[in-house]
Amino acid sequence: MVFAHVGTLRTVAGKRDDLVALLIRRSDALDHVGCLLYEVGVNDHEPDTVYVVELWTNADAHRASLVLPEVQASIARARPLLTGELGGFDFDVVGSPLRDV
Repeated sequence: MVFAHVGTLRTVAGKRDDLVALLIRRSDALDHVGCLLYEVGVNDHEPDTVYVVELWTNADAHRASLVLPEVQASIARARPLLTGELGGFDFDVVGSPLRDV
């Protein structure tokens, strides 16, 4: 079953674009562990927040991605840009009007 993670990352004031640049770097490693979609977004009404929407082949693939050396290095580079205020939720995708189940 496809697994979804939707998250918000609060950045230190003025560091949103730096975090976005880090998060949108090309990563073939994510594709190889089962990432189907990884979209990064912003909203000018929340200038210090970054939004991330992820789809994975399953929850195990998402967990496996978090231990990849490339992902661990990105997390380490992102930490100084973050306030520590994280939000979000996970869910199992049960269908879509864009494809047959």
